[in-house]
Amino acid sequence: MEGTKLLCSLLIIQILLPPFSSARNLFREYIGAEFNGVRFSDVPINPGVEFHFILAFAIDYTSDGRSPTDGKFSVFWDADNLTPSNVAAFKQSHSNVKVALSLGGDTVGNGPAYFDPSASSIDTWVNNAAESLTGIIRQYGFDGIDVDYEHFRADPDTFAECVGRLLTRLKDNGVISFASIAPYDDDEVQSHYLALWRKYGEAIDYVNFQFYAYDAGTTVAQFLEYYEKQCSNYDGGKVMVSFSSEAGGGGLSPGKGFFGACRTLRMQGRLNGIFVWSADDSMNDGFRYEGTAQNLLANAC
Repeated sequence: MEGTKLLCSLLIIQILLPPFSSARNLFREYIGAEFNGVRFSDVPINPGVEFHFILAFAIDYTSDGRSPTDGKFSVFWDADNLTPSNVAAFKQSHSNVKVALSLGGDTVGNGPAYFDPSASSIDTWVNNAAESLTGIIRQYGFDGIDVDYEHFRADPDTFAECVGRLLTRLKDNGVISFASIAPYDDDEVQSHYLALWRKYGEAIDYVNFQFYAYDAGTTVAQFLEYYEKQCSNYDGGKVMVSFSSEAGGGGLSPGKGFFGACRTLRMQGRLNGIFVWSADDSMNDGFRYEGTAQNLLANAC
């Protein structure tokens, strides 16, 4: 009888408490895009979080960055300092770390990195992408993939079919265990990613929304409004909050209310995780805010 009373009391307490258990302790950070020598071991890792490094970027362009290659991807990150052996060793020494690669990005060579399957059919692009990325993913021992195209020479439906079929195939074949997308609040960008979300949302585990693409000086109230808007756009998705450690970056900065906004979302049970652009920039400031972000997530429960 006493045991039954205790169990009932615990259940009542659990119901009355704020839903902290629905908050996630996922921390993600892009790395390798700026070729400044940053290594996995430079970044502080809190054992109480699930940590995803995202290597930036793999791009379907020729090695000189001049021409698209119909889905045949190559490595465009700092491959001298972020090697397959580095990935394997770091994952072995940190059981809470997973590693992914990101597709596309903003620039390649001296111009925009376009999503440009125009010279091929959808099937050809998907076949080329699946084959080339499977090789890279298996070579490096990656766990997942992120989609960060920001410029387009194809309509939203074509983007949705190409990327959606690619993610589905890689998951079905056991090549990756998770996938994310990285949109931001721009009409062209959103039209492409929302088309992908509507048709292939079940293949997407996380939405790395670039909240730092909003204007610098964003307030906490504005940030929370933006978060509501994007949760509505990507209804049912795990929308991640984000900040940039880049000098002169936009959005709500970590020194001016970002973590307060995160605590508000955590109290509501709606904090799905935090990601940062990027380790390359953070290294210049001694990774000032990575520890704070991870501590907040590690203490979310």
